Amino acid sequence: MQGSDLRTKKEQLLLFLSWFVAAMATGGSLFFSEVMGFPPCILCWYQRICMYPMVLILGAAFLNEDRAYFRYSFPLIITGLIIAIYHNLLYYNLIPESSAPCREGISCTTVFFEWLGILTIPLLSLIAFGILSILLIYLRKNYNEK
Repeated sequence: MQGSDLRTKKEQLLLFLSWFVAAMATGGSLFFSEVMGFPPCILCWYQRICMYPMVLILGAAFLNEDRAYFRYSFPLIITGLIIAIYHNLLYYNLIPESSAPCREGISCTTVFFEWLGILTIPLLSLIAFGILSILLIYLRKNYNEK
């Protein structure tokens, strides 16, 4: 590859992996609500608001040479990560349920499923936001806006 604007293969792979994580998280949340019929709680909705745009932002970043995607995506990912941490603290009763924003409708601590006794919907969200934050920090440190 020639020119400083062209991406390395490793950068392309990491950016594609970031997009893939966002797409899987988005698809998974839609599968749980639309196919399995699990209604999302308020915190799930807030996390969706942060995750869904990542599919478009990271997809466009992968297809284009614009390296400004970090500025658009990272604030949403950190916000989603903070909400996911809070949601997991509520879900695993590390903070009292009385501090939950879910006053009406579905509770933020409702157990819909536990795969292998540990993987829950809030934990899957936390894992997705955690992976995305690590990947984007690594990409920013090694490739972005040099």
